[in-house]
Amino acid sequence: MVGFAPADVPPSAAVKFVGAGTAGCIADLFTFPLDTAKVRLQIQGEARASAATEKGPAVKYRGVFGTITTIVRTEGPRSLYSGLVAGLQRQMSFASVRIGLYDSVKQFYTKGSDHVGIGSQLLAGSTTGAMAVAFAQPTDVVKVRFQAQAKSPGNARRYCGTIDAYRTIAKEEGIRGLWKGTAPNIARNAIVNCTELVTYDFIKDLLLKSTPLTDNLPCHFVSAFGAGLCTTVIASPVDVVKTRYMNSAFGQYSSVLNCAAAMMSKEGLSAFYKGFMPSFLRLGSWNVVMFVTYEQLKRAMMAANHSRTTLL
Repeated sequence: MVGFAPADVPPSAAVKFVGAGTAGCIADLFTFPLDTAKVRLQIQGEARASAATEKGPAVKYRGVFGTITTIVRTEGPRSLYSGLVAGLQRQMSFASVRIGLYDSVKQFYTKGSDHVGIGSQLLAGSTTGAMAVAFAQPTDVVKVRFQAQAKSPGNARRYCGTIDAYRTIAKEEGIRGLWKGTAPNIARNAIVNCTELVTYDFIKDLLLKSTPLTDNLPCHFVSAFGAGLCTTVIASPVDVVKTRYMNSAFGQYSSVLNCAAAMMSKEGLSAFYKGFMPSFLRLGSWNVVMFVTYEQLKRAMMAANHSRTTLL
């Protein structure tokens, strides 16, 4: 037996809610540098155009580890974790809803039936993904802004702290500025949530039925890695547009579609897959850490609750 054994009693909605948020934070701590590299690569064409307009130097990033190396060399290692506070705030409010409430919403759509079709799974994934974005969008905007800003002698930082970022964005762009990019983010997270959770469930069920693997760490690891790969391939174009739009200056793009059209006309179709490798490395590793931690946290919390109940 590897890790905690499956609980006899299914975990409650509260256990899933807290467990998902905590697991998301732990996963972010491990994978945040990859996420920062992904954001820098995704906005690179946009940043170069801006630098050319302003006749300033633009740092060129090449590949995942080349980007990380360049950031460490030019800005220091701490810049890899720029925006981490907002990132953790995002996971506690975001992962808790989109992952922690997924099973409850799925049961709501199936009216408690044991048979769950793919339609109900997709509907539940889209619902919790949209709910999470509506609730946690300001934290995502601040996280992306921090990750995108390069620290250099000739480049003043936009924000001096997380609270300052929330305050400045609200002051300069209005409260709507904190929900900037909500539409592409809802689209992205509907795709991510459906692909990630449905694929994880599908691969996990397939492994349990067709291989000697049991409902433990090796099964969770393989299922999570497969879910991360599928999600990256499908969601990458929307993710790039979302990042560009949320990071853009006030008035730079008239709409999300205008942002996507500008990318296509200036940089071509390949722009929509910029940062694909760090996206995959980040999402693949994030999925592995998150799902493995989530499964174990649920079981640990249920075991602790059972022990406490027994003692009483």
